Amino acid sequence: MAIENKPGEEFDTIFSRNDSLELSSHHEYDTTHARIFKIIVIGDSNVGKTCLTYRFCGGTFLKNPEATIGVDFRERTLELDGENIKLQIWDTAGQERFRKSMVEHYYRSVHAVIFVYDVTSLSSFESIPEWIQECSRHSVGPLVPRIMVGNKCDLRDRREVPTSAAQCLADSYNFPLFETSAKDPSEKENVDAIFLTLAYRLKSHKPLRLKQPSESNLRQMWNQREREAATCQC
Repeated sequence: MAIENKPGEEFDTIFSRNDSLELSSHHEYDTTHARIFKIIVIGDSNVGKTCLTYRFCGGTFLKNPEATIGVDFRERTLELDGENIKLQIWDTAGQERFRKSMVEHYYRSVHAVIFVYDVTSLSSFESIPEWIQECSRHSVGPLVPRIMVGNKCDLRDRREVPTSAAQCLADSYNFPLFETSAKDPSEKENVDAIFLTLAYRLKSHKPLRLKQPSESNLRQMWNQREREAATCQC
């Protein structure tokens, strides 16, 4: 359930000047081209990040998910008010040893962030400020939309994080708070609401359109990295 969504609250989206951008005024009502937004999902291991993204993108619960190694990537295209919006959802490993090599790439050109904790794990909730600090260390702008999500709310008898405490933390950062369950089918609409909240807020920023890199550009980037690695003297 959505605990709080402050009415009238506006989020600004910051695009890196290194992003590939074009003016969208020529395509404002062109629904054949989707604007693309990168959303990252972060939090401790075993809080259900992968299951949340799978529920939103696939519509089902992922049984027996394996620990994410590096980064999982999913996407879903939505039609909002006649415009196609593509959400690229990046789900990273919660364990430091699996994510060190990917951290820089993971945070690059981010448009929105979802912080996830497990309502049955107090330690995962207490880690949220550390994840928020990590975002800042990797230059995620303060105006990039952020949402806090408490997962596994179906396990009521095992809850360790009171809603009041979660709301207090969310308020301190001015984040909307959602509590939901990726496992409970009746919570699907609430899982969707998390991502739709971000999609509508990102959609409202019309001036810029993020372009996906072409296959040739990706190949050039990869070749350049290989050349740099070959000439590195370290």
